[in-house]
Amino acid sequence: MAGQADRTGGLAARYATALYGLADEQKALDVVAADLKSLQAMIDSSDDFRRFIKSPVLSRADQSKAIKALGDKAALSGLTQKFLGLAAANRRLFALPSIIAAYLDLLATRRGEVTADVTSAVPLSDSQMLAITAALKQTVGRTVSLTSKIDASILGGLIVRVGSRMVDSSIKSKLQRLKLAMKGVG
Repeated sequence: MAGQADRTGGLAARYATALYGLADEQKALDVVAADLKSLQAMIDSSDDFRRFIKSPVLSRADQSKAIKALGDKAALSGLTQKFLGLAAANRRLFALPSIIAAYLDLLATRRGEVTADVTSAVPLSDSQMLAITAALKQTVGRTVSLTSKIDASILGGLIVRVGSRMVDSSIKSKLQRLKLAMKGVG
């Protein structure tokens, strides 16, 4: 299993680097980043889409047609659509989430930004996202790019990851700590 993770990581880095180079040449770094973020949101919100990109049963032609239709429907840029077509033709759609993460990390690194993952129980408003970004910028001392995830199982609060550091103020973890403390009392 670790071998497959290594191959996917290397594969994702190569594809992300190639896409970054093309986007940089065409002065479309932000356009491609926005496309990839919306694509990641689609992957996160649809079990069917996740199954589609991971399915070894579908032919190259079927995957290519489907990804082309999706790109047209989502109004993705021409470069992003060509990239997705190439990934489908090479049977690499399974690595799409890793490629997206690698591209966004590469973009953030080149811009001197740090990426923070914020997990909340409910969607955050724009003002809340701005407040979190400002607080993290003050703490980290660099520009912060947020990626937001929804996980209802945390019940409330936030889990914030910046690099290898994590702050978990979720209600779920607080309840778990309280449960452990209560076991120790008796």
